[in-house]
Amino acid sequence: MRGGGLLVAGTTSDAGKSVVTAGICRWLVRQGIKVAPFKGQNMSLNSFVTREGAEIGRAQAMQAQAARVEPSALMNPVLLKPGSDRSSQVVLMGKPVGEMSARGYHGGRQQTLFEPVMACLEELRGTYDAVICEGAGSPAEINLRRTDIVNMGIARAAKLPVVVVGDIDRGGVFAQFFGTTALLAPEDQSLVAGYLVNKFRGDVTLLEPGLDMLHGLTGRRTFGVLPYAHGLGIDEEDGLRVSLRGTVRESVVAPPVGADVLRVAVCAVPLMSNFTDVDALTAEPGVIVRFVDRPEELADADLVVVPGTRGTVKALAWLRERGLADALVRRAAEGRPVLGICGGFQALGERIEDEVESKAGVVDGLGLLPVRVRFGVEKTLARPVGEALGEQVEGYEIHHGVADVRGGEPFLDGCRVGSVWGTHWHGSLESDGFRRAFLREVAAAAGRRFVPAPDTSFGALREEQLDRLGDLIEEHADTDALLRLIEQGAPEGLPFVPPGAP
Repeated sequence: MRGGGLLVAGTTSDAGKSVVTAGICRWLVRQGIKVAPFKGQNMSLNSFVTREGAEIGRAQAMQAQAARVEPSALMNPVLLKPGSDRSSQVVLMGKPVGEMSARGYHGGRQQTLFEPVMACLEELRGTYDAVICEGAGSPAEINLRRTDIVNMGIARAAKLPVVVVGDIDRGGVFAQFFGTTALLAPEDQSLVAGYLVNKFRGDVTLLEPGLDMLHGLTGRRTFGVLPYAHGLGIDEEDGLRVSLRGTVRESVVAPPVGADVLRVAVCAVPLMSNFTDVDALTAEPGVIVRFVDRPEELADADLVVVPGTRGTVKALAWLRERGLADALVRRAAEGRPVLGICGGFQALGERIEDEVESKAGVVDGLGLLPVRVRFGVEKTLARPVGEALGEQVEGYEIHHGVADVRGGEPFLDGCRVGSVWGTHWHGSLESDGFRRAFLREVAAAAGRRFVPAPDTSFGALREEQLDRLGDLIEEHADTDALLRLIEQGAPEGLPFVPPGAP
């Protein structure tokens, strides 16, 4: 097989397209099939830097890991990074090419990107046995179909069969499957081979009559019913609007090794980006991570993280309006640990000069670190390697702000003053030895009898999670039928479903 393909579409955003795509990639590679993921256009504030210095969505980097291949800009040629509800930075082949309003993008620019998107897909299909493509949102966004470069637009151009994923845990999945199909043009419907039910709880035999009725209404089969899987911990894609009140990420590995647990509070700043940085903390037994937006929620935190953001100046204003800025200043004065990552690091500094991102000019930071930041037009995209706390560290950088560090102890190209740390490096906590050393310092400063587990491997845990996704596909989907779709395309003679048909 060479150049086979499949598009995993969804009835809605967050239906499970990313994890299903990753699961199919992991299942295929375990069968000895050389496979790559692909998403023509992604909208996300959670991104990653490839080894060649290209910025792509973290979901595609995760899918590449599932496929056991190196991530590449070919796998996500267009990345949109929202800066507000109405505008985004456009990243093409891993490099930013400018800011654009949603109207301007969908009104013309998007159409010019169709050819480079298709060229990337065809290059992957010429290199790999199979390419598993992920759609975006829903293929039935009829207002956007004319300029579509991620759903049925590429499916029709590349003659890809389509499987539609629906989240049954939300309710209404049968209406979603039928409505999605019925809203498509006949040429698009001819590529929709069937459906995958995601996040099912309970006795599947109770669902089967509905699946039979859906087949009767649409002429399309269901390729599997995937059970609800707890604790998957897979990278999330959408960072524009994150409502995280009450969200707690706890270690699912084991009880704490020491006598105490360690509590981490993450400030849920506006346009939060790469909040996946804290996932490595939850790999440690006895670490609890909460996303917070009120100063009183910092009271019992042993560590507060100010994460990355697409809007540093906006995040600073938010911290001040919420009273979190004053709470962070008090923490620092009391010697209680604070970690700023990327935009969070910039916010902890003395001053920001920004004529690029917010165009706000000179803005005072929180003054917790001796750092001044100037935003430049050029974006730093890098994969640095270094040492901190006596341990080797790897990370990645994605930022327009250039930091002028004027004091403190060196810390991953940033600095440390007392119990306040700041760095532009994302992903540093995934380095196991460094993470344990850092948590020991935090525990000592917080007065906790917390001991990091000596053998926790974040990389190994991530591999286990990806294998779980592969197992879900292998055990609960009709893999023979999926493989036929990938090799042969959609079946001939699939019926047209007119809107409102029964």
